[in-house]
Amino acid sequence: MPASQQTVLRDIVLVGGGHSHVGVLKHFGMRPLPGVRLTVICTDTHTPYSGMLPGYIAGHYSYDDVHIDLPRLAAFAGARFYRDEVVGIDRQQRQVRCRHRPPLTYDRLSINIGSSPAVDRVAGAAEHAIPVKPIRRFNERWLALLERVRQHPGPMTIAVVGAGAGGVELTLAMHYRLRRELQWLGNDPDALAFHLFSAEREILPTHNAHVRRSFERVLAARGVVVHCSAEVSSVSRGQLRTRSGATLAADEMIWVTQAGGAAWLRDTGLALDGSGFIEVGDTLQTVSDPLIFAAGDCATMIGMPLEKAGVFAVRQGRPLADNLRRSVSDLPLRVYRPQRRWLALVSTGDRYAVASRGALHAEGRWVWRWKDWIDRRFMARFRDQ
Repeated sequence: MPASQQTVLRDIVLVGGGHSHVGVLKHFGMRPLPGVRLTVICTDTHTPYSGMLPGYIAGHYSYDDVHIDLPRLAAFAGARFYRDEVVGIDRQQRQVRCRHRPPLTYDRLSINIGSSPAVDRVAGAAEHAIPVKPIRRFNERWLALLERVRQHPGPMTIAVVGAGAGGVELTLAMHYRLRRELQWLGNDPDALAFHLFSAEREILPTHNAHVRRSFERVLAARGVVVHCSAEVSSVSRGQLRTRSGATLAADEMIWVTQAGGAAWLRDTGLALDGSGFIEVGDTLQTVSDPLIFAAGDCATMIGMPLEKAGVFAVRQGRPLADNLRRSVSDLPLRVYRPQRRWLALVSTGDRYAVASRGALHAEGRWVWRWKDWIDRRFMARFRDQ
């Protein structure tokens, strides 16, 4: 019997279309649970895969290559899909409040909405910087920047704030793409200047020294000016200022640092950590409410804080699906144990990548081909149904 014709006994509501929730939808589509209805609420119909975003920026992938069609995936899972923005939760009534539609009642709720660069923590950043998330809005600004470079070539300075893997990878992807655009048009690619700012003493602080040295060499070879121990303290129109008082005039300022949780989470009564992320236990169940789960960047595991990396959100999909299934069936939950070391494949813009895992390091075009194979295989899971 089609899911739409079954008697609904329990409602599982999924807030957000992040990497964990696409995994949940895939698992429920492959193994439906009779009497259980899934509903997905997301602001976008297509959810991006963060691992391929730098390749998209660099021009190696199309928009469709790096996005998952959420309504199609929801249909495969027999789930309802609502395009809307969640603005709050009424835990007493067990309802999700949306901006445009009536409240939705849940028996179990899962939140997988990612994180956002906390631009409100630095004066002027919200008004004058471009946060990399939400990715849909960043993509709109990126396409506008591409067109601006094509139509009005000339000197331009781009500043990227945040020198973790995301900031470094995005800087090199933009550098590669914009220079190639200028070359194709017969214009001077050296008219572009890139600056990368890190509040830490080094770039890529969570990676080993070999990885850091590799990217320091690449950034230097590409002419990217790196500012370490340079915490940005304020941003104004066309300029940023560091804590030391140094200033830089910039045409575009990209914000890839200081991630925080969504503002509406503060009014839910759920326990949050100091950055506004939902505190969960080792079953991905929130410590505040047994009916609510959270995964991905928006969640912090008590006693085992994880780096905000897409690899964890992806790997949480299966245990989250399993525990939602078990919870709604009143069965004991299973413990999720994340890996202590994980493989990061960080690209340099030009179909070359660096592998990082603990103290291990490798690099080359073969690493990029390996990363490309892994990413395409992941995306194929959500297209071939």
